[in-house]
Amino acid sequence: MKSRSVSLTGATGFLGWHIATTFQRAGWTVRAIVRPGNTKPLPEGVESRESALHAAALAAAIAGTDVLVHAAALTRSGSEDVLRAINVDGTRAVIDAANDTGSRLVLISSQAANGPGTPLVPSREDDTPHPLTPYGRSKLAAETHVRADARVPWTILRPSAIYGPRDRGFLQLFRLAARGRFLLVAPPDTAFTLIHVDDAARAVVMAAGNPRAIGETFFIGHPEPQSPDAILRQLASAFGHPYRPRRVPPFALRAIAVAGDVAWRLGIEPMLDRSRLMELHAEGFVCAVDRASDRLGFTAETPLPVGLESTLRWYRRQGWV
Repeated sequence: MKSRSVSLTGATGFLGWHIATTFQRAGWTVRAIVRPGNTKPLPEGVESRESALHAAALAAAIAGTDVLVHAAALTRSGSEDVLRAINVDGTRAVIDAANDTGSRLVLISSQAANGPGTPLVPSREDDTPHPLTPYGRSKLAAETHVRADARVPWTILRPSAIYGPRDRGFLQLFRLAARGRFLLVAPPDTAFTLIHVDDAARAVVMAAGNPRAIGETFFIGHPEPQSPDAILRQLASAFGHPYRPRRVPPFALRAIAVAGDVAWRLGIEPMLDRSRLMELHAEGFVCAVDRASDRLGFTAETPLPVGLESTLRWYRRQGWV
């Protein structure tokens, strides 16, 4: 069988790195589309092509590949305009490049594009979206352009919160847990859908090679939602610490979030700002994952304890905790 090829934006990032290596293991030829002058490492065996984020350059960089996976994105910023410039305008350039070359397009969106959900009423792909944050609004706008403007076969994937080796989003939780500190910053029974990065990357590869994914949007997450209490309890077990959670008072969180917004204006990325606080205090971020199971045959397989343990081992090897 002819080897399939994929061009991938964001391959130097957390999820993109795992997507690249998972495609390689599945027998695909992988080409990373990186910014001009990129010095960040790529997985061994991945071809590198430099391109600015505009359509003509991207079309030249991806020419000859079967699939274009757009995983590059900005997840946090103090400016909604900056988020839109990267996540919306960048996606429009990617769409134009795919249209020019005929490459099948897979957009990595986010659960944030749809908004909150609970275990009783999870978010579903056909719900009317209600994103809470500027990031969520930017990802929803990117999705809208794909549906309206792509003239090639396309698929949209909405991963839930992703954790695992190479991730820095959950790193602070691990560092606090290493010191025996377990801070509850959301109501302890709030539910969130999570997914280990190995599972998320596997879903991308499955969608890219499956004709049943064309023209579809899929939530990607583990079928078992988790509460902040359950996550912290598992971290305590992983570190061998007694679990003694401390609830951070709401007034303190609001003050920290306001300070975080100020930090953005000073060029400092904060742990908490008002956008992140809005997500933490939502009724929940749970999505239904049955469509991906039914149409792609995909089910996230990594249980939370196993995923946290593997993440901790990697962090320790890197000296991050």
